[in-house]
Amino acid sequence: MRREHLWSRLTASPLVDLVVVGGGATGLGVALDATLRGHTVVLLESNDFGSGTSSRSTKLLHGGVRYLAQGQLPLVREALRERTTVLHLAPHLAQPLPFVMPSYRWWQTPFYGLGLKAYDWLAGHARLGPTRWLSPYQTRHLLPGVAPTGLQGGVLYWDGQFEDARLALALARTAAQAGAEMLNHAEVTALEPIEPAARKGARFRVQVQDRLQGGGCQLHARAVVNATGVWVDGLRRSTGGGAFSPPHAPLVSPSQGVHVVVDRDFLPGDHALLVPRTADGRVLFAVPWLGALLLGTTDTPRADVPSDPEPFDAELDFILTEASRVLQRPVRRPDIRSQWGGLRPLVAAQPGQGGGSSHSLSREHTIVVDPSGLVTVTGGKWTTYRAMAEDVMDTCVANGLLPARPGGSTASHRLVGAPEPGTQAVSLTQPPGPHLYGKEWPQVQACPGADVELGMGLTEAMVRFAARHEYACTVEDVLARRWRVLFLDAALARQMAPRVAAILQDETGLDPYLWSFLQLTTRYQSH
Repeated sequence: MRREHLWSRLTASPLVDLVVVGGGATGLGVALDATLRGHTVVLLESNDFGSGTSSRSTKLLHGGVRYLAQGQLPLVREALRERTTVLHLAPHLAQPLPFVMPSYRWWQTPFYGLGLKAYDWLAGHARLGPTRWLSPYQTRHLLPGVAPTGLQGGVLYWDGQFEDARLALALARTAAQAGAEMLNHAEVTALEPIEPAARKGARFRVQVQDRLQGGGCQLHARAVVNATGVWVDGLRRSTGGGAFSPPHAPLVSPSQGVHVVVDRDFLPGDHALLVPRTADGRVLFAVPWLGALLLGTTDTPRADVPSDPEPFDAELDFILTEASRVLQRPVRRPDIRSQWGGLRPLVAAQPGQGGGSSHSLSREHTIVVDPSGLVTVTGGKWTTYRAMAEDVMDTCVANGLLPARPGGSTASHRLVGAPEPGTQAVSLTQPPGPHLYGKEWPQVQACPGADVELGMGLTEAMVRFAARHEYACTVEDVLARRWRVLFLDAALARQMAPRVAAILQDETGLDPYLWSFLQLTTRYQSH
C-alpha cells in the first residue's frame, strides 16, 4: 500500500483505542496483541520498524545462559518457554541452533556442563536438544577453526537463532493484516494528556509528523503505550510537569552492545561458539549468521542515547582479542566486514538511579503507569517480546485504560510468511535467500525484475516487493533491514545503494535518502 493511502486512512479516523509509540520488538508485539483483542490500534515509529536495538541483537532466541549463572531463574524459565513459541510462530525466521563451549581447563567441561544440563532441565518439554560432553576430537570436529592448543574438550547445547530485522517486519505486517495502522518514519512530536473534563473518550492528543513527506496529523487516543526502548524517558518527560503529571526520574540506564561480522571461514560449520567467561567476566559468542560469522557482544554503560551508536575502539579491541584467543586464526581490524552498536534499555536498579555497571542491572521488563495514564514498558529482551506485550495489555485493562475484550492469542497466531507446519526451513546460517520470505516467495517473484540481481542475492523484484508490501521507503530500509547487506558487508552495501535507490524512487516517488546512506556505510566499516 502506498504511503499516502496509509496517512489518509489515519487522518480519517482520528480517535483510536490505542496509540503505540515505538516500532521495536516490544511495540510491535503490543500492537499485534491489542489488535487481536479487538482494539483499534495505531503504531508510530519515528525511523523504521526494528531500526533501533531490535535489529542489532546477537540474533539469538535464548533463555540466557549468563542469566542462569546470575540466578535469574524466573527470567530464564520464561524466556525458554517463549523461545519455543517464537520458533512455532515464524519457523522461516527462527530456528534451533547448536552451540559448543570449548574447554581449555580440566574443570570447565564438568562445571559448565552441569550448568547447561540445568539449562536443559529448566526448559523441560521445550528443550531443543540434549546437552552432551565432548572430547577434544569431537569439539574440533564440530568447531573447525577453534584453537587446538590446550583444548580439553567441550560441551554441546542447544538454543535458538532468528533473523531479528525480518521478524520485526513480520510482526508489523501481521498486525497490519489484523487491522492495525502501522506507520514508519512517523514521529510523535507532541503527546498531551487531556484534562478529565474535556476528554470525550480520549485521554491523549498525539501530534504526528511525516518525516519523509512533511505534514502530519493529530490523533486522539484512549490509551498510549510508550515502547521506545532506551528513549522511553524522553517521552515520559514530554507529558510531565505541573500537578496533572509530575516530572519523572529516569527508568532506563542504557548499555551498549557491539557486534562485528567477519568471513565465515574463521569458523566453518553450522555450530555456534560460546565463551562463557572472558578475561573481564563477560560472555562472547561466535555465531554463524546468513553466510558470515557474527562476533559479540559488549556491555558498556552509556549516558547518551544516539540513534545509531558507534562502537568504541576499546569494544572492538575486546571482541577481536577474545575471539583470537579461542579461534585458530587471529581476527584483525581489516577482517571486519561490518561493525555496529545497539543500546539495551536496561532497567535501573532502582527507578531514577541510572549509571554504574550495566552487569548488575535488570534484564527483566518493567511496566509503569504514570499519573497521566501513559503506560511505559522497557527492559526485557527479544525472546520475551510476546509475553511483554501481553503484560502491557493486561496492565492497560487492569488500570481501566482499555476495556477487556475477547480476542485471538498471539501465542498461536502465526506470522506473515510462516510456512505450513512440518515444512523444512533452510538454515539461517546459510547466505540470505528465498527462505527468508517463507511462503511469500512466489509473490516476490511475481514482481518485475526477478532475474535482475543487484548483489548478495538481492534482486530488483525483491526491492519492489519491499516498497509495495514491506513499508520500505529509503535505501537504508532495504539494505539494512529488508536485506541485511549493511550488517553483513558494508562496502558491498555502498556499491549496491545507487541501483536500489533508483528502484525505490520509481516505486514510491519519494527521496530514497541515498546520500545519507552512503555516509552511514562508512560508520559500519573498519578503519
